[in-house]
Amino acid sequence: MLSGPKPRIFTFLSATPDDEKCAMLVNLGASLVRSGNQVVLVDARSASRGVASRLDIPLGATLLDVARQERALNEVIHPMPQGFGVVTLARGNRGDAGPNTPQARRLANAFGLLATQADILMVDGELDADDAFPVPAMGNGDIVVQVSTSATSIKTAYSIVKRLNAQLGRRPFGILVTGATEQEAQIVYDNMSKASNRYLAVQLSSLGSVPADEHVKRATRLGRSVVDAFPLAGASVAFRRLAGRVAASEMTSGLRGMVAVGANLVI
Repeated sequence: MLSGPKPRIFTFLSATPDDEKCAMLVNLGASLVRSGNQVVLVDARSASRGVASRLDIPLGATLLDVARQERALNEVIHPMPQGFGVVTLARGNRGDAGPNTPQARRLANAFGLLATQADILMVDGELDADDAFPVPAMGNGDIVVQVSTSATSIKTAYSIVKRLNAQLGRRPFGILVTGATEQEAQIVYDNMSKASNRYLAVQLSSLGSVPADEHVKRATRLGRSVVDAFPLAGASVAFRRLAGRVAASEMTSGLRGMVAVGANLVI
């Protein structure tokens, strides 16, 4: 009872273009902040395609530098106008921070320390060549796959679920459909859920959906979140509801506790 609440870690993988994933992460993070949560967004991408570079975070210290005891944790957290902090996991090749090395354990410890600085840790993640995450905690938390309505995106998203299942074993994964109407999102989720259950014995849970909305691009050009710049826009309503779902108390135990049937939140 004295240990305090356990930080919630959400690792986001995507079958959509990088700019769409970045927009989703920024607007979801901002929505979570506006609902009273402390949020840190971690760029765990190996190349310069992640959210940190797209937010023009200056090149500087990374969490790997903290693991190497070259920087303090507060030096790597960049505060953003949207209210959340942004941290870069590493830059380029992690070198001797590969799996099963002392430095990998130190990086994992630094990641764990970072997680205590926020109510919710959102990870801009990707699978490496071995279908693994750079920090095990990313795979132990909640994993959400972002997908659009295109056939290519759906096929890629299903492939991600298949790779995750092979690496992590049987466990549920969240599905977030973006750029879709309520009806389109329901069809995408239903088809993916049926295929995953039939061929992989994997349970998927619908985290929700966000419609295509030009206001998101307008807000991005202004350097703001859509919920701040255009609070009445359809995407703003969707992101507020999505943030409520992520921050809800029943999510504390992760998507493992969600029941697929009746768990849909399509907006």
